[in-house]
Amino acid sequence: MSIGVRTTMQSVIALLAFGLMLFLPAGTLHYWQAWVFLAVFTIASLSTAYMLRKDPAVVERRMRAGPKAETRPVQKLVAAGITILYCAQLVFSALDHRFGWSSVPPALSLIGDALVVIGLGIAILTVNQNNYAAANITVEESQTVISTGLYGIVRHPMYMGVMIMMTGIPLALDSYWGLAVLVPLLIVFAVRIADEEKLLNQELEGYRDYVGKVRHRLVPYVW
Repeated sequence: MSIGVRTTMQSVIALLAFGLMLFLPAGTLHYWQAWVFLAVFTIASLSTAYMLRKDPAVVERRMRAGPKAETRPVQKLVAAGITILYCAQLVFSALDHRFGWSSVPPALSLIGDALVVIGLGIAILTVNQNNYAAANITVEESQTVISTGLYGIVRHPMYMGVMIMMTGIPLALDSYWGLAVLVPLLIVFAVRIADEEKLLNQELEGYRDYVGKVRHRLVPYVW
């Protein structure tokens, strides 16, 4: 099966899963915030088609994701945690909408969609700037340190993009309470980054010098 077909199937399955995790807990299809979010997410994700044409190997690396793709025990747990937190945020936000635990103004929901686009945009740009930005933690033989572009701002721009996206998701889905997921997510990312940088310091030539130049890991001028 070609990578194009596998990518398309994966995207369709993910979209269906998102729909189930939103509309079933919400108890209704009359949930405009969810429809807008799904549309925004789908359109923003179409960049995969561009990446397929530009560099199929990059897409192949991104498809090797999840606990099974990780070789380090800590990363297997972290990958599982990120998946659980992402799904929990979708479901909890939909439940919040259903039971009215909080109410997000429509304008703020649209700002949440904008944050989703920005977060995904940062993730896409990260992959464009670093062809070795795989979904699992690994160092390849020909890999080099990237220190320009987003990597000149923080050492892990992909995770920064995910944090921005997951800040926008609950707002886009009419939920303030869904923002609570950001606390454990930040802890999980801290664990992932600590273990990842341990590997990079050991196996990626020039990474120690890069750490000395770019001080912040995830949040510019903070951490």
